[in-house]
Amino acid sequence: MTTLVQNREYRLLWTSQAASEFGFSTAMIAFPLVVLTTTGSATASGLVLGAAAAARLLAGVPAGVLIDRWNRKTVMVVCEAVQALAVASLVVALWWDVASVAHMVVVAAILGLCTALFEPAEYSCLPALVPARQLPAAVAMNTARSHLGQLAGTAAGGFLFAVGRFLPFAVEVLSHLFACIRLMFLRVPPRTQRRESTSRFRDELGEGLRWMWRQRHIRAVALCAVSLNAFFTAYYIVIIVLTAARGVTAGEIGVMAAMLGAGGILGAVAAPALCRRLSPYALIVMVFWVLAVLAPLAVVIDSGYLMGALFAAMAFLPPSANTAIATQQLLLTPERMRGRLSGVMAVATGTASAVGPPLGGLLAELLPGSRAVLLCTAGMAAVALLATIAPPLRTFPRLTDAVADSPRQKGTPDG
Repeated sequence: MTTLVQNREYRLLWTSQAASEFGFSTAMIAFPLVVLTTTGSATASGLVLGAAAAARLLAGVPAGVLIDRWNRKTVMVVCEAVQALAVASLVVALWWDVASVAHMVVVAAILGLCTALFEPAEYSCLPALVPARQLPAAVAMNTARSHLGQLAGTAAGGFLFAVGRFLPFAVEVLSHLFACIRLMFLRVPPRTQRRESTSRFRDELGEGLRWMWRQRHIRAVALCAVSLNAFFTAYYIVIIVLTAARGVTAGEIGVMAAMLGAGGILGAVAAPALCRRLSPYALIVMVFWVLAVLAPLAVVIDSGYLMGALFAAMAFLPPSANTAIATQQLLLTPERMRGRLSGVMAVATGTASAVGPPLGGLLAELLPGSRAVLLCTAGMAAVALLATIAPPLRTFPRLTDAVADSPRQKGTPDG
C-alpha cells in the first residue's frame, strides 16, 4: 500500500476518481428527488435513472472496442470534461427553474455513456501504471474508492439537496472538473500491442467476443456473477420493503444501507492479504456460500441496525473475490483486448443490476416478505452449488501464476 501511495500515476488516477465518484453519487441520490419535486411523478423519476443505466448498458460492448482503438488518457480526460459540461447545464436550468424531465433524461444518458467509456479505459491502462505484483492491491484500493465515494456521496447528496436543489449537481460539476485537471497530468505508457490499422469496427468486435467466449474461466465467472448479482439485488429490494413493513424507521434503513458500504470498504482493505492466502476458487465459493447462509437470517431480524450488521458481513468477502478475478483477467488478457473484456463484463454486471430490482419488487408484491427472502436465498444457494462444482472455477489460476505469466510493460510515458 505504501508503494502505491508513492506511485505518482496511480495516485493521480485514484484521487481523481475518488472525487469523481463522490460527485456522481451525490447527484444520483438527488436525481429522483429533484424529479419528484419538479413533476411529482415517480414514473418520471424512474425514467431519468433508467436512462443512465440504459445508456451504460447499450454502450458497454461498443465502448470496449473503441477503448482498444483510442488513446486511453484522452478518453478519460474528455469523459470527465463532458460530464462536467452536461451537469453544469442542469445546474443552470435548476437555478433558473426551467429544468425539464427531457433535459434530465439527456444529462443522465450522457453520464451513463461517459461511464461506459471511462471504466474500460481506466481498467485497460491500470497494468501499465502499476507493477504486476502490486496490481491486486491497486484493484482492491479501487474497490474501496468506489465504496467510499458511494457512501460519502449518498450522505452528502441528501443534505445538499435539502439546502438547495441545484447544490448536489454543482458539487458534481466541481468533482468532474477536479478529476479532469488531475488526469491531464497523468502519464500513461504507450501500448505494447498495436491493432491492425486497417481492421474494421465490426471485425474487432467479433474478434473480442470470440476470444472471450473461448476463455472458459471468464465464461464461468460471468455466468455465476450475473446470476448471483441478480438474486442479491432482488434480495436487497425485498429487505428494504420488509424492514419498512416491520416499522423500521427511515433513519435505520439509511444506516443499514451505509453499513453495507462500510462492510465493502473493510473487505477491500483486507482483500490483498486474503488474495495472497487463498485461491481465487476458494474466495469465489466462500462469497457465494456466505451470502446463501447469511441471507435467510433476515427472516428473524426486525432491527435496522442488526440488518445493517448482516449486510456488512455479506459485503466483506466480495471485494477479495473481485480483486482475484479482475487481477487475473488484467494480467492474462492481451493488452489489445482489455477494453473489450471490460466492456463485456460491464454489460454482464449491468444486466444483473437491471434484472434484480424489478424481480425483487415483483417478489415483494406477490409474496409475504419471509417467503420472498427465502426464494432469493434459494436462488443464491443454487448459484453457490453451481460455482462449487464448476470445473472452470476449480481450476481458476492463482494470482501468483498470473503475475509470473504477465508480460513486462515497456516504453516511455506519452502523457
